[in-house]
Amino acid sequence: MYAFSAYLIWGFLPLYFVALAPTGPWEVVAWRIVLSLVFCGVLLTLTRTWPRLRAILRSPRLALWTVAAGVLIYVNWQVFVIATLTGHVIETSLGYFINPIFTVLLGVLILRERLRPAQWTAVGIAAAAVVVIVIGYGAFPWIALTLTASFGLYGLVKKRIGPSVDAVSGLTLESLWLTPVAVVQLMLVAVTSGITLGAAGPLHAVLLLGAGVMTATPLLFFAAGARRVPLTLIGLLQFVTPILQFTIGVWILQEPMPVERWIGFALVWTALVVLSVDSVFAARRGRRAVADVAELA
Repeated sequence: MYAFSAYLIWGFLPLYFVALAPTGPWEVVAWRIVLSLVFCGVLLTLTRTWPRLRAILRSPRLALWTVAAGVLIYVNWQVFVIATLTGHVIETSLGYFINPIFTVLLGVLILRERLRPAQWTAVGIAAAAVVVIVIGYGAFPWIALTLTASFGLYGLVKKRIGPSVDAVSGLTLESLWLTPVAVVQLMLVAVTSGITLGAAGPLHAVLLLGAGVMTATPLLFFAAGARRVPLTLIGLLQFVTPILQFTIGVWILQEPMPVERWIGFALVWTALVVLSVDSVFAARRGRRAVADVAELA
């Protein structure tokens, strides 16, 4: 339920950000960073876990990894909000559909893992999907690929950090490093279009102030769920987010979906089916192997 709740919230985020109009994407992300820092500070105080944060800061290696994570999640947040508020929710869903396949590819390129034949097949089909979208739709899916790369690399950084950095401390530091960027963005918005917080009614102000909670909550839920369930289940649950985003983009926001894009998405979905089936069978084989060893012992 923790993991499912995280993916459910992420899936509905496009509607939340659309409801923040007339706030622009640069102001939304700036408030998202600042308010996430405030929210995490409150959590650290309530849970009395400030010593964990200080322990991380005493390790230059861990602190630098949190800086890297902060940069990557900033790129992800900013591109996602810009895409959502400019009518490209369907393309954001494509990015998160491709993300599991990109993660598998990262395992080969960086972690020197070996892929099974079915995994290579899934990677090949996904690559073909991108080619189809570029040629048929006539546009390079930079939003989808940027979201895929940034979130995939963010996950890799989190894997490198491991259990040394807990979820709340990690998000606190990531938000802390990004706060100067957020302040600059708010200053630029103030002298150009103007800050909208408090200028568009009380309901809008409440929603905008809730951006920090909406940012931190699913990340904390995800961390709690990932520690309790098998990675295979996490991998299958993550499709909840792009399915919801795709549904919102097509049926609620009425974004265009030409034939070429349907073909590209169909190829991506085929690749995901291949990857998911292979993961399930691999997990079963692993459990059987462990059981056989236990019986021999």
